[in-house]
Amino acid sequence: MKIQSTALHINSQNGYKIAITKYASDKGTNQIIVISSATGVLQKYYSKFASYATSKGFVVFTFDYSGIGSSNNAIQELKNNKCTLKSWGSIDQATVLAYAKKEHPEASLTLITHSIGGQLIGFNPNHHMIDKIIMVASQTGYWRYFKGLHSFKMLLFWYFLIPIFTPLFSFFPAKKLGLFENLPKNMVYEWASWGKQKKYMMHFYNSKDYFFDAIQKPMLALSFSKDTFAPKPAVDWMVSQYKNAVVKRVHHHPRKGEKHVKHFGFFKTTFKDPFWNQTINWILTNSYT
Repeated sequence: MKIQSTALHINSQNGYKIAITKYASDKGTNQIIVISSATGVLQKYYSKFASYATSKGFVVFTFDYSGIGSSNNAIQELKNNKCTLKSWGSIDQATVLAYAKKEHPEASLTLITHSIGGQLIGFNPNHHMIDKIIMVASQTGYWRYFKGLHSFKMLLFWYFLIPIFTPLFSFFPAKKLGLFENLPKNMVYEWASWGKQKKYMMHFYNSKDYFFDAIQKPMLALSFSKDTFAPKPAVDWMVSQYKNAVVKRVHHHPRKGEKHVKHFGFFKTTFKDPFWNQTINWILTNSYT
């Protein structure tokens, strides 16, 4: 089977172009997957999982949020970027879902989110296009849900790093700090405001643009031991915000001799067996064993 990846840009309603990669094969399919990335993680990180899913007959779409990677990440563009964290969900994620569904209107659509991608679903007005959701280590960022040194790191991030460095550069210079991709200033300011509140984004609840309660789809929510970026209580809290979803909640501990998946391992080929197989099986049969 030949797998073809096609890079393209699509226009969003706020005037920015979103970089997308479409993975397809010559095998017919009635299933599509959209992968919504973690904060500051390039879409290419998910390419191996996307290729694997395509080999199983899926069409897969990955994308970069506005200001990340191929979506207008040049420094001057980043300085002028007005996107917020909520708009990554309400516009970016929503636009890609609409594009994927327009390309394959009869196919079932599964949204796979990594980390912050799962937070953004609640702002996505196109959530009705989704048939199933898989959240991989999607969590709250409220610092008290983290333990020990990691709680301190989150506190430092919200109260010091973002407020100090963002005004100096007119964006958050994550690359210079050895963290991840640089981030737009409005996005990171909103993110920090959430991280300081026990109710995180729900502290700022607005019925006009919050869709958390409206989501009633089947949801597989995964978390992993030793994940310092998404500890189990933080993931549990995030899942609980989707009160009307049909949730299967799984927290993984490695068996004796196995490696810990942690926050980024799921999308690495090291963990193809069993996680990728189990994930595809859940999409097709509702069984995750």
